[in-house]
Amino acid sequence: MPDKVSRRVALGLGAATAALVAAPRPALAAPAPGADPAADHAPLDPTQRIRQAYRTRTRQAGGVWHSHVARVDATGALRTVLADDADRVTHGYSVQKLAVAVAVLDAIDRGQLRLDQRLDLTADIILGGSGLYHLQTVWGDEVTVANFLTAMLLVSDNTAVRMCGRVVPALEINEILAAKGFTHTRVEPVANPYRFFLGVTTPRETHDLLWRLANGTLLSVGSTTFLLGVLRWINGYHDGIRRDMSSAERSRVATKYGADYDERGAARHEVGIVFDQTGAPALTYAFFADTLGDRDNYGGTHPAVRAHAHLGRVLFDTVGAGTAPAGVSRHTVAPFRPVDGG
Repeated sequence: MPDKVSRRVALGLGAATAALVAAPRPALAAPAPGADPAADHAPLDPTQRIRQAYRTRTRQAGGVWHSHVARVDATGALRTVLADDADRVTHGYSVQKLAVAVAVLDAIDRGQLRLDQRLDLTADIILGGSGLYHLQTVWGDEVTVANFLTAMLLVSDNTAVRMCGRVVPALEINEILAAKGFTHTRVEPVANPYRFFLGVTTPRETHDLLWRLANGTLLSVGSTTFLLGVLRWINGYHDGIRRDMSSAERSRVATKYGADYDERGAARHEVGIVFDQTGAPALTYAFFADTLGDRDNYGGTHPAVRAHAHLGRVLFDTVGAGTAPAGVSRHTVAPFRPVDGG
């Protein structure tokens, strides 16, 4: 979510936006006349259910959507379920914090950093918008790399992005992403080498990042466990994909949300992984929507966020109990238990 003054002025969207102007959306089959949105849960096969729900809900939300959904089928193979303008290079906004976190954790995996390494949190680095550090009103803390990575992923803290830039500069982040095979996913460097704008990605590359992360082929076991543990924790973002889920169901979904706007309108994105009951990754989703209305509504009533919530329930219900074969990478989180102080 944005810092509405500094980011709007600094994005310099003129040339970048011209390159990213939405192309006509690929035609999707229209629902039958008089189709009822409640038919999202009709007795269709999983692929049909997801595609039907997507057609209905995105049409209701409006805007221009660029999306990718993939699902593990009954044979254990990953199949693309939905690819709607999936190679569109688009501003990822806070979804890009996933890529930034991957770069920092890669530096940790290579021994250049440690999760327990401490940095000072001073007033001059504080950035508004989403997050929690700017709410303190006084600063002078020492925080670990683990601390600001958690803040960046769990509550999308913008100051944490600047903290990441202090340990892995913008050009190095892009080098790491390139070395991992990402062609388009990049941050946008600025004059200060330790700061950057969050940059661009594509739905397909975001899927690739998520799937490789879930299968333990993107980062070390320790870094994978850390990153997925934060993304799956139930204190994270709930307005979208995870809205209509129990706490146990929410803990099976790793998700990251991003929201901002440009001169075309609002953008509301959400990407993530659904795990089966055994902890095996079963489905990835990457929904990028721009050219939307209701620009200043960052809550759960935004039409695109409502669409995410409906789609989340449908996606989750297609996963089932889990039949992943032995040897598949698995990730689990501890069940949530409330603690009353002490």
